[in-house]
Amino acid sequence: MTAVPLEALRDSFEGIMPSVIATTDASGMPNVSYLSHVHYVDGDHVALSNQFFSKTAANVRLTGRATVVVLDGRTSLQHCLDLTFESSAQSGPIFERIAAQLDVMASLQGKSHMLKLRAVDIYRVEDCRRIEPVAPLESPPARPEVGRDLLAQAAAATGELTRIADAEVLLDRTLELLEERCGFRHSMILLADGDGRKLTTVASHGYPHYGFGAEIAFGEGIIGVAAERCLTVRIADMRRGQRYASAVALASGLSRDDIPLPAIAEPQCQMAVPLMAGGRLSGVIFAESEESFAFSHADEAALEIIARQMAASLALFELTDAMGETGMRGAAAHGPARAEEAFSFQFFPRDGGVFIDNDYVIRGVPGRLLYHFVRSYVETGRSDFSNREIRRDRTFNLPDFKDNLETRLILLRRRLEERGGPVRILRPERGQIRLVIDGAPEIRVVET
Repeated sequence: MTAVPLEALRDSFEGIMPSVIATTDASGMPNVSYLSHVHYVDGDHVALSNQFFSKTAANVRLTGRATVVVLDGRTSLQHCLDLTFESSAQSGPIFERIAAQLDVMASLQGKSHMLKLRAVDIYRVEDCRRIEPVAPLESPPARPEVGRDLLAQAAAATGELTRIADAEVLLDRTLELLEERCGFRHSMILLADGDGRKLTTVASHGYPHYGFGAEIAFGEGIIGVAAERCLTVRIADMRRGQRYASAVALASGLSRDDIPLPAIAEPQCQMAVPLMAGGRLSGVIFAESEESFAFSHADEAALEIIARQMAASLALFELTDAMGETGMRGAAAHGPARAEEAFSFQFFPRDGGVFIDNDYVIRGVPGRLLYHFVRSYVETGRSDFSNREIRRDRTFNLPDFKDNLETRLILLRRRLEERGGPVRILRPERGQIRLVIDGAPEIRVVET
């Protein structure tokens, strides 16, 4: 039993403040170096990131022992850990978790090629003791979750989510519950495309603009890494890194067909959790705060619980929607478009991009769906459609029972509503879509 339980030091294992590792060679000559990451494994073990330390590694191979000093970036408390080497790994859950954390931190600091993880070394903790400060430390502000049972709050939130039978209500209510139950004021949900290349914002809460349709690539920043690795990633303190949204914008530049990602002015703490159900990724739920260390390990666990319930509900909605549709009852054709004010509707088959009056609207599967609806309206006057017929149309390349069609339609409807203009999508009943057009669309297909 160590003097201080490792569970009490979880905030010192954030990878925010560098740790110090000391070893000795055969003659007792000490070697001291900085260590980028110490990871909590269990009450008796930690994992150390193995990146650069040839001398440290040689000493450990010789003696099997090391001493590490860790620092809590929030309280400035330091603890000394006496370690005995047990094993090394270049793959597995612990390796992947540390690698994801390091990759995100490296990208935020512009050091993507300098912090690649070679291995993780597992050590048994023989002793853990506090280093008394030479002067009294200033007490940090109390954590937001103090006095709040996050496990109970997560249970209450998931209990409410299980009673929701509508995908759109589920998206919005999930984000509302994150603030009401867990205190997460800024959050968003992004859906993954079928190719594993990008995520698209479908719901957001607590931002100046909704950002429906805003995209981010797999592997890009904390959201993209969480999706690519199917791992939860939490950055407790971003003061040493670049602002996430700015870094994305500066790296790629916003073109005329880019929608800004929702963002707060100065995020200091971020957390991204993959939405997984049945071993399949459907998207990412993301939360951020203006305060460093705003999200603890308990917050992370609460968000993971809620994310799993949400992912399961979305998967169930898609399955029941695909298997239980009855089709349209009296899908109406309303005759050709009347002589109204014309507007331009451009479609780009290469990526499914849609522009209305030269303004970007959306792309991908939602863009192809919108083109299908508008073209049908122009050619036949038809304005009512069903999910069933869309699934039967192989031109959309939707996989059976795993197409996220309902959430794609939610994204399309919200994007059109947020943008405003002559085209809207309504949902008279579940499984039904109604196109509303004010004016006469002039369709142009642009091959590039």
